[in-house]
Amino acid sequence: MEEKLIKLTIDNHVVEVPQGTTLLEAGKLVGIDIPTLCHIDLKGTCVKNKPASCRLCVVEVEGRRNLAPACATNCMPDMVVHTNSARVIRARKTVAELILSDHPNDCLTCPKCSDCELQRLVMRLNIRQMPYNDGEKSERKNEVTAAITRNMEKCIYCRRCESVCNNVQSVGVLGAIRRGFDTTIAPTFDRMFKDTDCTYCGQCVAVCPVGALTERDYTDQLLDDITNPDKIVIAQPAPAVRFGLGEEFGMAPGTIVTGKLATALRDLGFDYVFDTDFGADLTIMEEGAEILDRLKKFLAGDKSVKLPIMTSCCPAWVNFFEHNYPDLLDYPSSAKSPAQMFGAIAKTYWAEKMGIPREKLVVVSIMPCLAKKFECTREEFKVDGNPDVDYSISTRELARLIKRANINFANLPESNFDSPLGESTGAAAIFGVTGGVMEAALRTCYEVYTGKTLPRINFDEVRGFEGIREATIDLNGFELKVCVAHTLSNARIIMDKLRAGELDYHVVEVMACPSGCIGGAGQPYHHGNIEVLKKRCEALYAEDEGKPIRKSHENPDIQKLYKEFLGEPLSEKSHHLLHTHYFDRTIK
Repeated sequence: MEEKLIKLTIDNHVVEVPQGTTLLEAGKLVGIDIPTLCHIDLKGTCVKNKPASCRLCVVEVEGRRNLAPACATNCMPDMVVHTNSARVIRARKTVAELILSDHPNDCLTCPKCSDCELQRLVMRLNIRQMPYNDGEKSERKNEVTAAITRNMEKCIYCRRCESVCNNVQSVGVLGAIRRGFDTTIAPTFDRMFKDTDCTYCGQCVAVCPVGALTERDYTDQLLDDITNPDKIVIAQPAPAVRFGLGEEFGMAPGTIVTGKLATALRDLGFDYVFDTDFGADLTIMEEGAEILDRLKKFLAGDKSVKLPIMTSCCPAWVNFFEHNYPDLLDYPSSAKSPAQMFGAIAKTYWAEKMGIPREKLVVVSIMPCLAKKFECTREEFKVDGNPDVDYSISTRELARLIKRANINFANLPESNFDSPLGESTGAAAIFGVTGGVMEAALRTCYEVYTGKTLPRINFDEVRGFEGIREATIDLNGFELKVCVAHTLSNARIIMDKLRAGELDYHVVEVMACPSGCIGGAGQPYHHGNIEVLKKRCEALYAEDEGKPIRKSHENPDIQKLYKEFLGEPLSEKSHHLLHTHYFDRTIK
């Protein structure tokens, strides 16, 4: 069916758009940037977001008495729109001034300073005075969790966090409570995040335009550890970090900065610079073996085997199923995440080789994810109170540290990660995107199961940005049915079908964040721009293509680790160090 086009005029530009296009979207087509604080582009998640709550995107439509919110007004045939009339500019300025009247305006010490959308809007509207000072400021709860800092005095009621939490992630923690000046955006009954089903995915942080929701910052603690002569500090950056970090230094989205990243970490003072990609290869060895073990039992007629087996690399996804599906805890793989596997190996195998006491080591993960901050605190990932990974910082936190240390990142020479925990394959690199864990597992599972060399390394069937993707892989005559899902709302669809007995897959991969780790809440803010995510994705696959080894089981340092220390995948020692168990975390 042919798409119906509508012709209209915006600021003297004639534009043709598909029926159902909003004025905000139509303006973008002709290069007109209509300001907004509540709207965010969620095309990458197939969710429409039209709260129309900030009223900063108002425009003048000829023939209409009142100003129209561009984000919630659809284009009509022959419509004539003015986005820059004196009436529109005055209205926007007044609305912004009213927002500021109920705002702390402590920009210099705000974590969002220089990256705050309200701050940029105030500059754009040339607001230099506060005509509505001393607005009604109600008391609102503040909170610091292991992952997220909540300062609701800065909240401007844009409700982006609510849209993402409810529509994209289906977690349903955030919403408007109370009325009038006492209104706030918070969990039901004004509870703390720790007392809710919050998964700490951090997507609320990723979309918040101001400093109401930010990541918990560990950079001061890291600097204290680096300067402590009694500590040996180890860095392990995640796959997705090297495909986003450059954006914080003015580089184009998709710029690969792997070598500069390693150099920058050394310049910051880390004693050893290893790589979470090593942990990703190790994850494939354990998770892949677990997949094949369950399939073997299934094909032998074992009725007790739990299929589909679900990947367990994403800590927000783990939190999600523990809170919402405690009756299905036997389905996910027991393999730890790559970061936690790395920490366990660093503080045992590597520490023993180096003769360094566990208590002297500080393992710091650099992650595109905020849920990793919470994951570090889980008791099952500690030995006598000492965590395998001491704490995690985000890609943004690392960028701030580099700037703070006066390091000229763009001009840094490239260097390699340290051995032996810094060697990795192309399969590890693709962990950073939705479908990547599945593809990495398939490369190894195919060769181990069939005993044959892969006819093609790329599994294009599991690549792409669709919310739920399924494929059938031929394993020497056995049809392996796999599924890939990203965002927790899609995970809920999968889990509800599993609970109803309607899920016909053998292996399922879930990533909590849109597009996977490249769209993680700790990455440079992409503001819902799917093109930025696509560029990061292209870079990730390019790094995979450029690796001399592209299958996890062919990593020589992984092979050496098993020969010298672990024995074989799913051995008693690997189970003890590299596997975990799950808990019923239902909120009563």
